[in-house]
Amino acid sequence: MDLDVRWGEVHALLGENGAGKTTLMNVVYGLTRPDAGEIAFDGRPVSIGGPTDAIRLGIGMVHQHFMLIPPLTVAENVVLGHETAHGGAMDLAEARRRVAELGARHHLQVDPAARVEDLSVGAVPLKEKMTALYRGARLLVLDEPTSVLTPQEAERLFEVVREPTARGSAVIFITHKLGEVMRVADRITVMRRGGVVADTTPAESGPADLARLMVGRPVLLRVEKGPARPGRPLLRIEGLTVEDDRHHVAVDGVDLEVRAGEIVGLAGVEGNGQEELVEAIAGLRSPRAGKVLLGDRDVTRLGPKRTLHSGLGLIPADRQRMGVIVELSVADNLVLSHYDQPPYARGILRRFQPVWDHAVAVIKAFDIRVQQPGQPLGSLSGGNQQKVVVARELSGDPRVLVASQPTRGVDVGSIEFIHRRIVEQRDAGLAVLLVSSELDEVLSLADRVAVIYRGRIVGVLEGDAAEPERIGLLMAGAA
Repeated sequence: MDLDVRWGEVHALLGENGAGKTTLMNVVYGLTRPDAGEIAFDGRPVSIGGPTDAIRLGIGMVHQHFMLIPPLTVAENVVLGHETAHGGAMDLAEARRRVAELGARHHLQVDPAARVEDLSVGAVPLKEKMTALYRGARLLVLDEPTSVLTPQEAERLFEVVREPTARGSAVIFITHKLGEVMRVADRITVMRRGGVVADTTPAESGPADLARLMVGRPVLLRVEKGPARPGRPLLRIEGLTVEDDRHHVAVDGVDLEVRAGEIVGLAGVEGNGQEELVEAIAGLRSPRAGKVLLGDRDVTRLGPKRTLHSGLGLIPADRQRMGVIVELSVADNLVLSHYDQPPYARGILRRFQPVWDHAVAVIKAFDIRVQQPGQPLGSLSGGNQQKVVVARELSGDPRVLVASQPTRGVDVGSIEFIHRRIVEQRDAGLAVLLVSSELDEVLSLADRVAVIYRGRIVGVLEGDAAEPERIGLLMAGAA
């Protein structure tokens, strides 16, 4: 494929999961060696044998799965490999001063002394961008930088993206989100299955055109579903109070129920107790008070394994931290929740053929882009890793599905597919609790919308009452 990027522009690299976007940029950054072709940078051919060569040229990359070292501080991560030393010892004070100056110059709010492991997920892409700027990047590659951000954090990142181009630098913005492309791109290259299918601009191609180019067919940008026919409650949350890691109350006396055959959307700005609520439902966090019931069974303190075996399906918000084991194969990840249950095990012995056969069937049903089931999951694109999680949970025949950010990091075609499968499962009697920071996704999928603010359910809306403006006010704490 050919790609032409000009100084002073934001160039969007758009494509579905597995199209080759990240692989191409890994070649540019020196993480992957090309088999053929050439790269010219600033008008002359260059050989990029590794990231050091790319950094020396002025190429920086912010990766989709972050490359920072969690126990180190922001300042230590930013200057890593470019430390200032006096007498053989690293000058931490100087590092913090220079990082603080860089943050002020580029309007990046940062505490240089904060440890990366203590940062919010949304703050991490900004810190990786700071690392690239510290190293003097003139061409900045941003790989799916908003996949873990709230809408507010994404808006802040868009403002930051524009700054380098105003000074004559260039930004390659890898994404599959059509709204982001229309928002920030000067030019767009659309990739499909490793090749270029279009070079265009936001003025020439609208979202529907771009979706068709990405996937190779027309894509529905809305959810088609009939009215819900709810049955009896399958998930009941009664007076649930949960503390966060700092022992502060994150979920404060929540009452909520989800019935068979309905989707309840939980809307709220991230950080208002959603993560702690999901972990308490799944048995990953013990509540201070209250109950969680699946059907008639109290699962409040059963732990995650017994809760999953009681009929709960869980799509976690952070797939790499909570949803998959990247070192294992795709086949093993597809049975993580029931690897010790028949037909995948007999007593203490694993049965490899049923695991393989299950993987083959699920890969085909969910269109997971993988060479074969034994391939390490870590070699898949981020969106295909997410599809593995969704496929595993929906193919396990749960009674209740808790889906937290189920389409985070997946392309428009896969979003359409995942939404359709969730609606099909709802129509078959599944109870779904949908937790999403994408208000459009909640409004499209949910039959009822519960709004959470500071750990409390401040409103439950359905039908015509579930208006975006009203939900937005509740999310902001307005009565």
